[in-house]
Amino acid sequence: MKLKSISFLLALLLTLPVIAQDKAQVIAHRGYWKCEGSAQNSIRSLERAEEIKVYGSEFDVHLTSDNVPVIFHDDKVNNLVIQETPYSTLKDIKLANGESIPTLREYLEAAKHTRHIKLIFELKAHATPERNREAARISVDLIREKKLQDRTEYISFNLDATKEFVRLEPKAAVYYLNGELSPKEVKALGITGIDYSVKVMQQQPQWFKEAKELGLKVNVWTVNDPAVAKEMIKQGADFITTDIPEEIQQLIKP
Repeated sequence: MKLKSISFLLALLLTLPVIAQDKAQVIAHRGYWKCEGSAQNSIRSLERAEEIKVYGSEFDVHLTSDNVPVIFHDDKVNNLVIQETPYSTLKDIKLANGESIPTLREYLEAAKHTRHIKLIFELKAHATPERNREAARISVDLIREKKLQDRTEYISFNLDATKEFVRLEPKAAVYYLNGELSPKEVKALGITGIDYSVKVMQQQPQWFKEAKELGLKVNVWTVNDPAVAKEMIKQGADFITTDIPEEIQQLIKP
């Protein structure tokens, strides 16, 4: 009986690390905005994401024509191209919850009042490689000023911006979004991991294993179907980015 008990305990202990590694974490896409008083990319969406205790809150950053980083997803607002417009023209435009479009400075100030949530900083693509790198540098300088380096992770569809984040913050987590590079190619660039759409990862399921073998992390976006989230978690996703963070958290909980 004793030998059987010892064997059982050893087998159980050997399975525990695997269980821990398989537990995915949730990132609220554009913050937690599908709730009362919130809006996409608002400061309130960051605060609500902190309140529900997700891993991170994703937000989108553009550089205005006069070099002010602002938080907004689309390229245009009220028919104005954000990157071609001075901040003074944008500052009074309201989000769906009545907040003004936040600057990165304002967003980071609010983040300092949160405690644990990771800031998943997406830099939107800009017009030229030089402008992408400049936007990355301005943003990183501001994050350093606010002393939020340890809580900030960087993502971008633009490879120039991604490489610049790696250069500027070699210890930070930096992910590539576009989906055309294999895990091996991403690893060669010094990038932390792949952050690809659910469609890409369904078409390239072998990339889960390849990424793990290379020591890369895997995030999948934007997963709003619990059945698909289960599929991605089973495949080995480290993170699930979603518009329904509370529902996906419940799915992941033991």
